Amino acid sequence: MPTKKKRLYQGENLKTVSDPTTPQLRQNRALETSQKSGLRGNALSLRIEMLVDAFLSGRSERTIRAYRQDLFDFRGFTQQQTLLAAVGRLLLSGHGEANALVSAYKSALMARGLSASTINRRLAALRSVVKLARTFGIVRWTLEIDNVKAEPYRDTRGPGRDGVQRMMDALDGRKDNLVARDRAIIRLLYDLALRRGEVVSLNLSDLDLEAATLCVTGKGRMQKTILSLPQPTKAALSAWVLERGNVPGPLFSHFDRAKKGDGRLSGTSLYRIVRKLGEAVGVKVTPHGLRHTAITEACKMAALKGIDLEEVLDFSRHTDIKVLMVYRDRERDVQGVLANLVAEEI
Repeated sequence: MPTKKKRLYQGENLKTVSDPTTPQLRQNRALETSQKSGLRGNALSLRIEMLVDAFLSGRSERTIRAYRQDLFDFRGFTQQQTLLAAVGRLLLSGHGEANALVSAYKSALMARGLSASTINRRLAALRSVVKLARTFGIVRWTLEIDNVKAEPYRDTRGPGRDGVQRMMDALDGRKDNLVARDRAIIRLLYDLALRRGEVVSLNLSDLDLEAATLCVTGKGRMQKTILSLPQPTKAALSAWVLERGNVPGPLFSHFDRAKKGDGRLSGTSLYRIVRKLGEAVGVKVTPHGLRHTAITEACKMAALKGIDLEEVLDFSRHTDIKVLMVYRDRERDVQGVLANLVAEEI
């Protein structure tokens, strides 16, 4: 029997927080828009509930968490009590006012110093909601607010191979009951170039030690990809499973005494683990920095072994070869080589 989907906005309704400066104007606008659309009261609320349900359906848990964060951040900006109220505020505003609202939201995100990728993802979430609302016949317009310009992968170096080795050496010197877990995490982040979200979403059932494989749900994907485990990675995971036990559930736990949720290690906690390990050996490192280093090393090894750069995509699991070219070019530092040649001529 299929289970009922848990709503992101459980118990919410479309009741909004009135703007104390223009309460009557806000009410009149909402009433006018709902009358033009042929929607009233609960009917409008139900249409928006259906919209949000459809918006979140068919996505991975990680994507839903990201959209949840994005939409709730917008809710906070609009000072609405609920997520549904925030979506309603956007859709009932009309074409011009909605674009002005999202433009102001974009400016607020930039003022907070958020990264371009975070800002653009939150804008994309709002555009997707409005696009779906147009498909459902709730609105007849679209959002026309552009993303902020970004320079992706500006620094692909990570801690470097020596930095990773120093972290592994530090783990070898530890005797606590978490060392097996932390070693397995570092191995996955580096040996397989896994993303932070991919590591924390793993379950014990995804690991097959006998076949030396791991099933991973990649970024933006619904189906799992089977990855082969190198011997050192398999050994680290075997040691952790021996410590963890064979109880079904998350592969990595947070060991929180409060026993919150299913015990799954969060992305934030994993980030802290990696950062703390790096600080202990004087290395500034993040989980994605380990992935950067792994991919850079993979590009170097591929060049030495005569493996085409396109084949490195199987390791990095990027969808665009141009991304790998950034790693390769940064490693070769062609700019630095040419700059030295030019400077030597003076």
